[in-house]
Amino acid sequence: MTRLHTVLATTDLSAPARHAAQRAALLASETGARLELLHVLEKTTLDELQAVFVNQDAALSQRIRDLAREALSQLATEIGEPLGVTAGLHLEEGAVLETIAAQADRLDAGLLVLGARGTDFMRQWLLGATAERLLRKVRRPILAVKQPPHEHYRKVLVPVDFSPWSAGAVRLARAVAPQAELTLMHAFELPYEGKLRLAFVEEDVILGQRIKARHEAVTRLQQFAADAGLSGSAWRTSVIHGATALRVLEQEEELGADLIVLGKHGADMTEELLLGSVTKHVLAHARCDVLAAYR
Repeated sequence: MTRLHTVLATTDLSAPARHAAQRAALLASETGARLELLHVLEKTTLDELQAVFVNQDAALSQRIRDLAREALSQLATEIGEPLGVTAGLHLEEGAVLETIAAQADRLDAGLLVLGARGTDFMRQWLLGATAERLLRKVRRPILAVKQPPHEHYRKVLVPVDFSPWSAGAVRLARAVAPQAELTLMHAFELPYEGKLRLAFVEEDVILGQRIKARHEAVTRLQQFAADAGLSGSAWRTSVIHGATALRVLEQEEELGADLIVLGKHGADMTEELLLGSVTKHVLAHARCDVLAAYR
C-alpha cells in the first residue's frame, strides 16, 4: 500500500483555515507522515504597505512577519501537541500560488491540504479559475477540507471510471484513510439512449440495455477492485445509472461519506493541463472533504 510520507498544510491563519491544519495533523498522526505548515505573505501586500507607509515600511513589514511567524508557531502547538505531532514551520513571501507549488516541490509533499473556506485566497480558491490554476501548478494530490475534523476518516467514496486516474485515487484513499470503509462507485449511462427514444424503441428494450450495461459495470468494477488489491470486508461497490457528478453527490449524502477521493482527470481526458468536469463539480458542491489525486 502507498505510504503517505509528508503532509503540507497551507494556511492564511484565519479561523476557517484552521480546520485544514487540524485535518493535516490528524492525517500525520494516523499515517506517521511528517507534518509541515506553510503560510505565504503575499508579496504585493507587503509592497503596498511599503508604498503607503513610506517612513515605516521596514519596521511595519518586519512586524507583520513576526506576527505571522508567532501565529504559525502557536497554531502548530495547538493542533500538534494533543496528537503528539511536531510540525515543521514555513513562512514564505511571494505570489501565493507559485509559492505553494514551489514549497510542495521543495518538501516533496505527498499531500497538499487546503482549507476550502477562509479569507482572501483561501476563501475563493475553489471558486473557478483559482482552483484550476492551483491544480495545474501543483502536480500532487490536493485535499480540500470543508468540515471541522473530529475524527479520522471513516467512510470514503471513490468514484471510478476505470481510467488510470481511478487506480491512483484508490491507492491514495488507502494511504490517507487506511482504516476507513471504501465505497467504489461507478455511474454509467447508455450513450445512445436518447437516439433509441427518438427511434421510438420501447422502454422495456431500453431498460433491458440498462440492466445489461449495469451487469457489465459490476463485473468490471469487481475486477478493478481485485487489481487494486482490495480484499476483506472494508470495501463495497455501488453501480448507478446517471450522470457521474450528480450521482457522486447523491451517494455522498446516502452513505454519509466524510471524504470523496477522485482523479484529477477522467477517462475522457484529452489535455493533461485541464481539470476534469466531474472533479470541478464535486469540488465545488460536495459537503464533505474532497481529495483530488494527481495520478
